[in-house]
Amino acid sequence: MRELALNILDIAENSLSAGATLIEIAVTADFAADRMRIAIRDNGKGMSAEMLARVTDPFTTTRTTRKVGMGLPLFKYSAESAGGSFHIESEEGKGTYVWAEYCISHVDRMPLGDFGGVILQLITQNPSVDFSVFAANGERDGALDTRDVRDILGDIPFNTPEVRSFLKEYIKENLTDIFGGRL
Repeated sequence: MRELALNILDIAENSLSAGATLIEIAVTADFAADRMRIAIRDNGKGMSAEMLARVTDPFTTTRTTRKVGMGLPLFKYSAESAGGSFHIESEEGKGTYVWAEYCISHVDRMPLGDFGGVILQLITQNPSVDFSVFAANGERDGALDTRDVRDILGDIPFNTPEVRSFLKEYIKENLTDIFGGRL
């Protein structure tokens, strides 16, 4: 993967496959400390302790269509190779929490990429799932929670062209205000 947003998409898709009805995604940056954190939490089916112990091995997967699973191993590698760390917690029946921390200025840190586009895609293509998205830089922050948007929209779907256009601009504007293209 060439950008971290694709790691976020991959992990969110894992959450969807695990039956999550709520996925929380946070990207926070502390430019003064030169650190960035990406965290994803879901309320899906979670993993057994045995699976959790093996989940960062690329030859461990629950998929039946192929024998390798690269999402979490690549997420872990991307963090550790950029002067950061990786952590995952999961409990059967309660969901999974995964986060990676990066040194922002590290030469091997991949760019965040089209995080806004990933969020828009997740929201508009998964109407029965709620997403809570948070972004912060220590001075500014922003949040988007589809439960709040649903309360405003009523029965109007997120993929309606006008709603999708509004969400796209809202996400883009807030991410630009918060990160200013620095990630």
